[in-house]
Amino acid sequence: MPAAPTIIFLDAGTVDDLSAFEKFRELGDFTAYARTTPDELVERATGAEVVITNKVRLTAETIAKLPELKLICVAATGTNNIDKQATEQRGIPVRNVAGYSTDSVAQLTLTAYFTVAMDLLHLNREVYNGNYSRAQDFTLWRHPYYELSGKRYGIIGMGTIGRRVAELATAYGAEVVYFSARGHDHDVPYPRLELAEFLASCDVVSIHCALTDQTRGLLDLKRLRQMKPTTYLINVARGGIVVEADLVTALNEGAIAGAAVDVFTEEPISDDHPYLSVNNQEKLLLTPHVGWASVEARTRLIEGIMDNIRQGY
Repeated sequence: MPAAPTIIFLDAGTVDDLSAFEKFRELGDFTAYARTTPDELVERATGAEVVITNKVRLTAETIAKLPELKLICVAATGTNNIDKQATEQRGIPVRNVAGYSTDSVAQLTLTAYFTVAMDLLHLNREVYNGNYSRAQDFTLWRHPYYELSGKRYGIIGMGTIGRRVAELATAYGAEVVYFSARGHDHDVPYPRLELAEFLASCDVVSIHCALTDQTRGLLDLKRLRQMKPTTYLINVARGGIVVEADLVTALNEGAIAGAAVDVFTEEPISDDHPYLSVNNQEKLLLTPHVGWASVEARTRLIEGIMDNIRQGY
């Protein structure tokens, strides 16, 4: 690797509040752009030996227009925005950062579950709108909530994040089971169930798997209706794993008790997204893909990218 390669970060807007970019200048001639459109990409990346991207797509056509490109660093775990065939033909390494957001996503998973299952959105509103002030008793709720202890917590995808969530759920006293879309048994102290039994028996289901041919549309209306009407669904993995319009239908008809979603098929969502039409917004907690983004996770991400650059090409 040259002593001072040219390094371009195409879409640094999600992490630049960490004031960490000065560190990159120790590695080379570094420039960061908050975001880059497809029309801007080639002009900005021309002459760069190292390109860092989070979500900006690097197609075969784009890569062909960047003869100096020697290394692509993905500021994320997934690398499906890179044309792997084109990089392999050129001998360009593509390096991601795995595991940086495990604790951050796991933390949101349990937080989202408790927020919906304990009806906290509604109860918060009851205090602010004055209903609690007018209450005759010292306490107020509209329906009972239950402890996680003793419940069956189902995990789809027993990877690094799934295992961390399993540890947290176990700490609360839950019985953890999992479903593997590939039918793989993992070296974990939790039983693997087939999908029908998994859906019918779990009190909570959280999704932590990749979006693949096996998992795309995995939870459609038919399968959501196989769940208990008291079950809560948490999706912090990928939007396409749940059929979004079907989840709204399931919530509206009471097929499941509630859901929390941090990921969407298209991000950001459109103004007419099916989720925004749900009858009871307090049954569907929506967060704008923030599970990965704790300060600690983003700091680990920056450090991981720097290590990937230091490996050279």
